[in-house]
Amino acid sequence: MLRILALDVGDRYVGVAVSDPLGITAQAVKTFERHNQRSDIDELNLLIQKYKPRKVVIGLPKNMNGTVGPQAEKILKFGASIEKHIGIEVVYWDERLTTVSADKAMLEGDLSRKKRKQIVDKIAAVFILQGYLDYENNKKGEKGDNE
Repeated sequence: MLRILALDVGDRYVGVAVSDPLGITAQAVKTFERHNQRSDIDELNLLIQKYKPRKVVIGLPKNMNGTVGPQAEKILKFGASIEKHIGIEVVYWDERLTTVSADKAMLEGDLSRKKRKQIVDKIAAVFILQGYLDYENNKKGEKGDNE
């Protein structure tokens, strides 16, 4: 199995996480600042060349009632741009509460507010990716149980 790259895309920053080669665990990679579409795509291209993922999972910030709002619309356009310019499969993962979970985990880790602010996006990307990996691995386990 090849790696999977995950993104927590905000208006100013993108948090990045990558799976291990077996697709079991997610590790934080980096956060990069957004400038424009070209620089975002260039930055992602470098990460894709480095990690050679088979797909990109992007957190989709749905409203609490499950609908797609203006922020999610921006994410869908960003994902479409990745598919068009890089040619890699993009999957969207419901990210409701991942930033809240990331903040909570960092508070429990007793990180300073400044340190939390610097890493919250890549930690949120880890939560997105780990949720996706767990879902996919559980699906495979259920298929194996039925055979």
